Amino acid sequence: MRRLAAGELKILEPQPLPIHYLTMFFAAISGAFLAAYLVGSFPAGYLAGLACGVDLRTAGSGNVGATNALRVLGKKWGYAVFATDLIKGFLGVKVAQWLGGAFVSDAASVFGVAGAVGAVVGHNFPVWLGFRGGKGISTSGGVMLALFPLPVFAAGFVAWMGLFFSTRYVSIASLGAAIALPLASAVLWLNGKCPLILVIAAVAMCCLAFYRHRPNIRNLLNGTERRFGQKKTESIE
Repeated sequence: MRRLAAGELKILEPQPLPIHYLTMFFAAISGAFLAAYLVGSFPAGYLAGLACGVDLRTAGSGNVGATNALRVLGKKWGYAVFATDLIKGFLGVKVAQWLGGAFVSDAASVFGVAGAVGAVVGHNFPVWLGFRGGKGISTSGGVMLALFPLPVFAAGFVAWMGLFFSTRYVSIASLGAAIALPLASAVLWLNGKCPLILVIAAVAMCCLAFYRHRPNIRNLLNGTERRFGQKKTESIE
């Protein structure tokens, strides 16, 4: 082995991570995802319906999310379901980050993303209801508030409010907010204010929102989508 000359620095080559570390990391990420999934799968809309003697899966649009709860159960229960779904997304991220901090202190974003995906997937596909859940918009709002820079949440909020009050279509407002999420994240990433992993997560959440809104998109294209507050007996203009 060559002896280093005086003042010469030895350059250390990066060493591969031990296989047991990678196994533990994967197990920790999976655990964070599962914990967030269980938080997100709490069936707030379904339980609110039961409290009112209604099964939301067979009433209104058949969805257990906040919008259908608001239409079928009224403002009191609808807003309560919305708040609960929002909190589920927030808590799902925080629980995952807490679990990640117990494993490695500098992986908050990675575990936060696992929690974000887990919470939204849990809301959309809850095991307790045969994987028939909501569409994830309220829960995604909680995720945005917990994980993303505040301007991203603000962009989604402004997009939703602006489109809702201008069209009275909850679906258009929700899809607009879903689009605003990756766009705002990408702008911040280009300016060095948002990690790339959050941009990727935002794109995934946007795609999932569009996937869950497929029936609404068909109705919009066919001109049969109901505006907020419009009853089934009213004509669709």
